[in-house]
Amino acid sequence: MNPDHSGAEISTSGSRSPRQNEMLRTRWLGRLPYTEAWDLQRALHEGKVVGRSNDDYLLLMEHPPVFTIGRNGDGSNLLVDRAGLGVEVHHVDRGGDITFHGPGQLVGYPILSLEDPKQIVPYVRRLEQTLIETLAEFGVDAWAEPGYTGVWTGKGKVAAIGVRVARRVTMHGFALNLHPDLAYFEMMNPCGISDRPVTTLSELVGRKVTLEEATDVLIARFERVFGYQESETQLGAFARGQGRRSEFEVDRLVEAGTFSQENRTAEPILINGRLPGEPPRPDWMKVTARLDGDYLQLKKMMRGLQLNTVCEEANCPNIYECWGMGTATLMILGDKCTRACGFCNVTTGKPTEFDIFEPFRAAEAIHQMNLKHAVITSVNRDDLDDGGAGIFAHTIRESRRRSPATEIEVLIPDFKGDREALQTVMDAVPEVLNHNTETVLRLQRDIRTSANYGRSLSLLWRAKQMNPDGLTKSGLIVGMGETRDEVLGTLADMRAVGIDIITIGQYLRPTTRHRPIHRYVHPDEFAEYKSFGEGLGIPHVESGPLVRSSYHAKESREAVGIC
Repeated sequence: MNPDHSGAEISTSGSRSPRQNEMLRTRWLGRLPYTEAWDLQRALHEGKVVGRSNDDYLLLMEHPPVFTIGRNGDGSNLLVDRAGLGVEVHHVDRGGDITFHGPGQLVGYPILSLEDPKQIVPYVRRLEQTLIETLAEFGVDAWAEPGYTGVWTGKGKVAAIGVRVARRVTMHGFALNLHPDLAYFEMMNPCGISDRPVTTLSELVGRKVTLEEATDVLIARFERVFGYQESETQLGAFARGQGRRSEFEVDRLVEAGTFSQENRTAEPILINGRLPGEPPRPDWMKVTARLDGDYLQLKKMMRGLQLNTVCEEANCPNIYECWGMGTATLMILGDKCTRACGFCNVTTGKPTEFDIFEPFRAAEAIHQMNLKHAVITSVNRDDLDDGGAGIFAHTIRESRRRSPATEIEVLIPDFKGDREALQTVMDAVPEVLNHNTETVLRLQRDIRTSANYGRSLSLLWRAKQMNPDGLTKSGLIVGMGETRDEVLGTLADMRAVGIDIITIGQYLRPTTRHRPIHRYVHPDEFAEYKSFGEGLGIPHVESGPLVRSSYHAKESREAVGIC
């Protein structure tokens, strides 16, 4: 970075060590596009500034190829024409000049509270020391050079640093070259320096150093250098070849045809109604089927309007209660999903063309049910350019036209991180924007094969920025192999990014072909999650064995109040 500014904004920073009063929450998020990671940083930064969270964060990840230009750069150190580059270029709010991020590079973003505005340079020095000690664990002699920022070796620069500090909270951070494609570095003057080489850790040690190896070492070094005495770490899955070999239950399910309509004939053997290793179902999980009241009438209406409901598709245990009360969650955009998730009973396959008249039929159903609060969800439609966002927006507007007094809650997919698609939905101004995180970070790859924990948190924060007067909501399913501490850490993350409503419910295997139930969570533990989450400041946590994302949706909205 530019030697005069150490890659940092000097005016508003500080640090102290040891950090005895802070909890450090470290998250390995896998590969995440730069703009989504940037917004996740902003979300956590805002959370610390406004007091949603007292915790420090260390976000670790890798990015698809991207060039970023700091506030001290004007783009002149990018040596190739942007038009034909095929790589994203972003001007960002950190110090320093241009740098590259891409596969094979360990990127770290500390979100830390700093006290003394005169201590920005010591903060950067500690980042350098963390990286130097990490390299030493691999037998590499590295150092910080006077007048420069970053970490250097006899073969060149191996790590870059560029930070921003605003309102005494840090953003941005460091990038350690493990084994990136160095051809990208030839397209620029890295950090504005034209006469110094760049190297990689793998080149220095003569073998490929994986992301998991480097992450394990760096986390321990970071905690030591910064003096944390309390820490909590959650690691997502590492890509094949970047970590220890892992077997994922979802891969077995896909191979067995669990999610395919054509291959649902083979049934596993049950013992007393359970898959091998499953616990017996406790009394608190037993549901009585009631086919009276409005249940049959509502079912008939849905078939008449040619509408799908997630209640039926997901085999929801509350269908008798909710339909008996005349409420249902409508599922638009067809009944075939482009993704395969380990907990879900919706058929995976190639969807049919979406029906442009579906929003009108959904609005008619909401009108006939005379709902005060309507919930609309969908399958994932990764085959569509906007992921189905336009149909969501049309459904919201038509439902509001037909039923102006009805509050609209939408439960949306992640739209593959597309900000414009999310904006399309938010421009229709739903009262509640719901997007489920589903499970803890460690299990994301197994439970949500095409999703990303960081993406989901970023999406929920973006939605709040697009409509500050609306509510954001997310849900977790437990009993799939997560630990209690992982759930508590996830609730802390959700509070840090400002989610208003959280639902937590028990996983119930939809068929014998799906992921086995790991455990039945006791009602007392659900009560603990509610108490812990609301104690953090989450406005409302709906937590119980039979809770689902849309369960008591109106009551949850009312519990938060009008924004």
